[in-house]
Amino acid sequence: MASGTSGAAIIELCGQPKGCPIRFTVADNTAIAKGDLLQIEDIRTASINTTVGNPFAGIAATEKEANDGQVTLGVWTKGIFDLHKDPDSVISIGDFVAMSGCNLIRTAVEADFSGGNVVGKALEAAATGSGEVIAVAVGIY
Repeated sequence: MASGTSGAAIIELCGQPKGCPIRFTVADNTAIAKGDLLQIEDIRTASINTTVGNPFAGIAATEKEANDGQVTLGVWTKGIFDLHKDPDSVISIGDFVAMSGCNLIRTAVEADFSGGNVVGKALEAAATGSGEVIAVAVGIY
């Protein structure tokens, strides 16, 4: 896991095949936990998201250990997942959400749509405060 905040938890994988996994290139020297929110970089490469404003690739479908020789990883792109919200964000039902640092989401702003940063649509509301987890429809909105 990339930080103290755990990644996504599956509620329901959707589509055919379930979760509509896509294979991305990943760096061999990087550890990625199952459920980590991933950003997409040039030439179809995924990495752990660490900041605001990065394009969303999907959710790591399996764990990857650093220096294990593995240079590809399956990434879920469709489903309903429990995601951790940024403590400073207020999210309403139906809001689009975007990545907000390592394994966190926040309410999406206009620039997130053109930047490919939208993760999905909130299926639950959340007030300010840390530790709140909400269901998000990823790739099915």
